[in-house]
Order: sequence, then structure tokens, then C-alpha cells
Amino acid sequence: MPSAQPTLTAAEAADLVGERGFGSPRTGRVGVELEWLPVHCDDPRRAPDRARIRALAEGAKPFPAGSTLTFEPGGQLELSSPPIPGIGAVCDAVARDAGHLVRALDAEGFGIVALGLDSRPIPARLIEDPRYAAMEAYFDAEGSAGRTMMCGTAAVQMNLDLGSLDEIDRRWRVAHAIGPTLAAAFANSPFRDGTPTGWRSTRLAVWSAVDRARTAPVDGRSGDCRASWVRYALDAPVMLVREAYDRFVPVLQPLSFSEWIVDGHELGYPTADDLDYHLTTLFPPVRPRGFLELRMCDAVPDPWWRAAVAVTTVLIEDAEASEQALEATAATTDLWEAAARRGLHDSRLASSARACFAAARVALDRLEADEVSIAAVDGYLERYVVPGRCPADDLLGRWTDDQSLLPDPDRFAA
Repeated sequence: MPSAQPTLTAAEAADLVGERGFGSPRTGRVGVELEWLPVHCDDPRRAPDRARIRALAEGAKPFPAGSTLTFEPGGQLELSSPPIPGIGAVCDAVARDAGHLVRALDAEGFGIVALGLDSRPIPARLIEDPRYAAMEAYFDAEGSAGRTMMCGTAAVQMNLDLGSLDEIDRRWRVAHAIGPTLAAAFANSPFRDGTPTGWRSTRLAVWSAVDRARTAPVDGRSGDCRASWVRYALDAPVMLVREAYDRFVPVLQPLSFSEWIVDGHELGYPTADDLDYHLTTLFPPVRPRGFLELRMCDAVPDPWWRAAVAVTTVLIEDAEASEQALEATAATTDLWEAAARRGLHDSRLASSARACFAAARVALDRLEADEVSIAAVDGYLERYVVPGRCPADDLLGRWTDDQSLLPDPDRFAA
């Protein structure tokens, strides 16, 4: 909560941002977060009873492999693994816990679908939380994209260790370089409000329409990742001021965190705790949190999320694959809009995806990765990357055939 007097200098804030983002260099661990939209299994088009689904999912805790279950504002379900060494191990843990969740919901006829943006009307906010209420008010000042993002989007997210001290800048550059290629390859949200939008990843288009000062990519080309992140974080506008632990005030007049330090606000001056909270309101596609959080891929169904995890992880962790990825994406690093709009129908992104997946496939063999992960990558290459397609194309094909707007519910093996 703010202080009546200045307590934080610009230099202290810069040190704290750098430390929070990059102060925990470790290597080898992978975390996975899968998000889904809730549905009725017998008729996915029906608006589901989100409160009942939430109660059933809560009742499934604890999860056998240690994942954490949370809920996004619109009732989307999010399963987050602990950090685990090895691609196969973390994927197996998530799959085990996802199966546990699916069985709990299926008992009453509910299910989950992996889709980047809900193709049904976006529901009102389900989670009654002061933070989300203030966030909603902040986004509403600029239009409807914020509510759509909060209540209707779902992603697959990879959390990767920073590596050793001499690896951090390389991993940072690679994560940003491959971002548009991954977004294009795993695009899976071609609908909004019951009709095609003309975008392969409407989820990414929605995110791009939300307060670019906090959702646009950080400078990934800089040789100093700390400096880039510090500039981004301190230049970003303040979204919320916590007047009390249960009261959040949206800041509707432009005020960067740097300006807050110098000029204050009617509620006071920021503390280190306020800075920590500010960092949780920033959503670039690559976010440093003591690890690298990669947020650019739409939710995709089982088993394709395994391909996203395997390819992303190995391209960042394996030095040889990283160099090949940097070369392959030299002309596509900034093609975020093209990735969202066209997916792999953009020839430049199709070329970079084929090269990146090929480099990742060789690296998986070199690292003796597990057979299930390798099979997922091989299957994804054959079905999507080689022919220049993405999961959104499957959905558009079904819509053309029978006007279907949602994929089949995810099942997950027992």
C-alpha cells in the first residue's frame, strides 16, 4: 500500500525490477500452465454452469502430481504444474492431473475445451475479486478488449529457468525471436461471437488491443535483458493502487510507475510492495519472473500442447538449437500481427516454423527426450508445420462443414 511520503527512489526501483525478473538463475526445470474453457459435454454451445463447474473442480483437489488449479475471471480453468526437471516429466505430471480434473467434471456432464478464445458470447466476470473489479474498470476505459481478454481467452504457457548467468541474455533473445513463429504455429482461435474473424489467433489480436504499454513485447534484441525489462516495467502505466488489502483503486489517468515515484498520487507514493504488485499487472508475451514465462501460444488440445512445450523448451535450453532458431527467425521476429492474422499461411512464418521445428526435433534426439514428447512433435510437424497449417485451420474446416464453433472436449488418458 502507498506511503504518505516518498520511500522509493528510481534507482532502487530499477534494482528491484531487475532482481525480481532475473535474480534467480537456475537451469533445467520446466513449468507448464494449461488453460481451458468450460463446456457441457452433450452440447458445447450451451452456456455452462460456471459456478457448478468451479465447485466440482475445487472438489477435485489435491491433484495427484502436485499441480495447482486456479480460475480466470470468466471461469476459465488453469492447471499449473510445479517446476520439474525434464520435458517428459513435466508433461506427464500435467497430463495426469488434467485427467484427474476431466474425470471430476465428467461425472456431472461437464468438460473442458482447448481454444484460444471462446467462440460463444463472452461471459460476464464470474470471479468476484476486488483486483479483478478494478482491472475491469481500468480496461473498460479503453473499450471491450480488456473484458474479452479477462473472461474469454485461454493459452498454453511455458515457464523455463533462466539458465546460468552467462546464458540469460541468450535465452531472452531466443524467447523473443521465436515468439511470432510459435504464435503462428499454435494459433487456435479463429472465431468470436459465433463467426470467423479473419484471424487465426483472435486471442492474440485481442491481447494486442489491450493497453499496449503492458502487453506489447519487451525489447528482445538488447544485449542487456535487465535494462530492457526495467525500462518496460517503469514506463508502463500504473493500473491499480491498493488503498487497502481488500480495496483496489483503478488509475484512469495516465501515470507511469516512474512518474508515480516522482509525483505521487492522491493516495500516496509507491513502496517496494506496490512495485511488486505493479509487476503482476504487466503481460508481455515473454515475462521475466525469476524464470522466463512464455505466453504467446493459444490453448491447443491434447496431445498438441506437448509439442508446444517440447519445441519451446529445447529451442531455448539447447545452445545449438538456439543458434539455429535465431538464424531461422531473423526476418520474423517482429511479425506478431502477421502471426495472429495468418498463422502459418504467412510464407515467412511457415519457413521459420519448419526450420525451428527441424532444429528442435534434432535437439530432442540429442538430449534423449522421452518418446511421447518426440511423437507429439513428429505428429505436429506432419499435420501442421510441414503443410503450413495450424489448429485454427481444423476449426475453420469444421465450421465450413457443419457450422461447428467449438472443438471436441479434451479427454486425457487415465
